[in-house]
Parts: sequence; C-alpha cells; structure tokens
Amino acid sequence: MKLLLYLILLLSSPFFSSEGTCGNYLSEDGLNKGLCDHVDIDPSDLASLQRGVKLYMNYCFACHSLEYARFNKVSEDLGIPEKLFKENLLFGDQKLGDLMTIGMKSEDAKEWFGISPPDLTLETSLRGPDWVYTYLKSFYLDSSRPLGVNNKVFENVGMPHVLANLQGRQNSVCKLLPIKSPNGGLKQDPLTGDVIYEEICGFLEVESDTGEMGKEEFNQSMRDITNFLAYMADPIKLKREKMGVYVILYLLIFTIFSYLLYREFNKEVH
Repeated sequence: MKLLLYLILLLSSPFFSSEGTCGNYLSEDGLNKGLCDHVDIDPSDLASLQRGVKLYMNYCFACHSLEYARFNKVSEDLGIPEKLFKENLLFGDQKLGDLMTIGMKSEDAKEWFGISPPDLTLETSLRGPDWVYTYLKSFYLDSSRPLGVNNKVFENVGMPHVLANLQGRQNSVCKLLPIKSPNGGLKQDPLTGDVIYEEICGFLEVESDTGEMGKEEFNQSMRDITNFLAYMADPIKLKREKMGVYVILYLLIFTIFSYLLYREFNKEVH
C-alpha cells in the first residue's frame, strides 16, 4: 500500500506533469514569472473548434502538420459539411481522405528556419493547453533575432510571428510598479511615507492600431486554436467520458451482484 501511495504522489508531481512552465512570461501584475495563463478547454464548443480549425489551416498548417488525423474525420467531428470543408480548408491536390500532412520538405524547413517545424497533433498533450495558449500570445519584436521576433515562453524560438497581422506589433517593455511589502501592503519610505516603486522589465505591450484584432478578440482566437489542438490530441474525449459513466455504472452493479453471490457461497461454508 505504501508503495502504491508513493507511486501516486510521484506521478502527480510536476516532474510528470504535461503542463510546461512558461519560460520568462510575466503576468500582467508583474507578480508571477514563468506561470502560464489559464485557458478553458471545451471539446463540446463546436463554434470555437470551427473557428480554431479555420485559423489553424490559414495560419499554421503551411508549416505544422497534423499527420495523425484525416481531413474527413475532422470535418465530421466538427460538424463542417465536407463540401464546405473542401472548398475553404483544403489546399492544392489534397483529398478529404488524406492524412493532414504538409508539402514543405524537412530539409527546406531546416534551411529556412534552422529547424524542422514539429507536428502539432499531440502538442497539448505534451506541453499542456495553458502552455500552448500563452505561447501563442507571447511573441514580441526583437531585432537581434534572425526573424525579427522572439517569444517570452520559448526564448530564441526559430519561428516567425505568423499571427502578427492579427495581434499587432508587440514589444517587451518596462514598467514602474509599487513594491509589495511582506504583510501584503505597499512598501513606503519610512521618512516621507511615499510608496516605493521599482522598474520591472518583461511586460508585453501591443502598439495601438497595429493589429486587425483587439486584445480580447485576439485572446479569444488563441483560445480557439488551443481548443482545436486539444481536440486533435484527444478527438474521442467526449465519447470516452460518456462511455466511462456507463462503465462505472456497470462496475457498481457488477459489484453488488458479486457481493450477493459471495454471501450465498458463504452460507454453504458456515
């Protein structure tokens, strides 16, 4: 029993968690560094999934395949008519029954970006939805990088900011913030009573009127993409959870009958 408890505690520890830490990402209040923003994932939200696949196919699919899935299965699960899916979300000579692979060759990708872009079918299982969501929001301008951008979650990432036209020009900036005292209040100068401020750098700030979307709309779009990728990692989650209820009910009923049978056998023994 002790060994079982140790195993449970070990597997539930951060070392075995699929949720990755978010690098140098700084929370809006400046109190937390490396903590991912939370995103609500809902596989039953078809509208979000449909928006997510639309954004993914138009902005991400040129480089990032989803090779463990097929177009027609995604179309069916997301409630998108095959004709509509084919007309708007299939490119080139791809067919609905094909695996969701891309045309870009690995050697070309390595030459252009320094690394071959990974397949993202299981990305949310590997890193967690919160990590993916925060990563998508965290690109910023960095003239020292070959592609002119960097990312707070994944420093020195070899990926362009393909969503820049939607989000706008985002910069890493410094802000003056009041210092928190140990008792939870604001730290004050003992002589003047003035609040003491310190400069904290690493905040992300979008230049006004540089993107097609406002902050809330862009965040919602990143949630839609993350929701879609979470579906891709576990496309039968809703069916699995529904079936799980029936399995548990069956086991409960089976346990009751097993106990009654045990009592009958026990009568013969005594």
